[in-house]
Amino acid sequence: MKVPFVDLKSQYLNIKLEIDNILRDIFENTAFICGKYVFLFEKEYAKTHNTKYFVGLSSGTDAVHLMLWTAGIGNGDEVIIPVNTFIATAEGVSLCGATPVFVDNNPDTYNIDVKKIEEKITEKTKAILPVHLYGQPADMDSIMDLAKKYNLLIFEDACQAHIAKYNGKKVGNFGKSAAFSFFPGKNLGAYGEAGGISTNDENYYQRMIRMRGHGSVEKYFHELIGHNYRMEEIQAGVLLVKLKYLEEWTKKRREIANLYYSLLKNIEEIVCPIESKEAFHVYHLFVIRVLNGKRDALIGYLKSNEIDTGLHYPVPIHLQKAYKHLNYQKGDFPIAEKQTAQLLSLPIYPEMEKEKVEYVCDKIRSFFNV
Repeated sequence: MKVPFVDLKSQYLNIKLEIDNILRDIFENTAFICGKYVFLFEKEYAKTHNTKYFVGLSSGTDAVHLMLWTAGIGNGDEVIIPVNTFIATAEGVSLCGATPVFVDNNPDTYNIDVKKIEEKITEKTKAILPVHLYGQPADMDSIMDLAKKYNLLIFEDACQAHIAKYNGKKVGNFGKSAAFSFFPGKNLGAYGEAGGISTNDENYYQRMIRMRGHGSVEKYFHELIGHNYRMEEIQAGVLLVKLKYLEEWTKKRREIANLYYSLLKNIEEIVCPIESKEAFHVYHLFVIRVLNGKRDALIGYLKSNEIDTGLHYPVPIHLQKAYKHLNYQKGDFPIAEKQTAQLLSLPIYPEMEKEKVEYVCDKIRSFFNV
């Protein structure tokens, strides 16, 4: 039995008629950037996340950059982020001319360890940028308390956390803004690159609208120095179709996660992810830890049985060559460094049949002779 890591073809076939019709309309009307479907998607996504505004953009990376840049994060500033995340979180800070300041993992949730944030705050700190990693919201109550105490901005990297909730409130409502990614493999994925920013601040929203289109709302009249971060109509059209299914797909992801929990719980060398009691985890990824140095051997065994897996992420950011200039050393973030050698992402997608989940778990049990 072949088990892909994701199955975007099956998803497309399930909604093919709707996708084809909306793409045909876009092609026939030849409006390809920031047209009616972008504005419709922005309106509907804001409504879905209970925010006042949403800005459609060209990628999640651009979203992280633009939300910081528009808020005035710049040269000499420091922004606190988790060390275990995709590099785009750090890049958004760096592209503003600011410095990312890393914090180690919470050993249970893999999110930023809020107990270690305060020691990283300096007079240069301007913001905290937590990541809702793998689909589970960070501990926002504690983060907001710290931000209030030190008069810091909060931004959310929600690129993996569409419709996730913390204490019943959807992500995107805790800070000044939140960045989202619609990379094809995300819970809500485009058919190419796309992203966006949610906010409840009208003036900030209006500024972002200008910044994404070369500082302009009227063609060839530029109020600000901006960039080209506009969303394509094709991606907005695809996302508008898929958005109707997001709640259903998320429910299926959670059902698959629960099945994984039940089938893997008695394997001593496997640690399943822990969903915090405050969180509504949307399981963009189902990430286990494999103990006793057996992770890579397990990957090979699963691959030999036609099961695809992923690593999120194999090298923490402080050890990446791109951030060598910050002079971090191996051992600076012991939890992240230990766990990156253990973490393994198992296949999870809404179209995944129960039999495939059982097959994956059977092969894992076979590997460990359980």
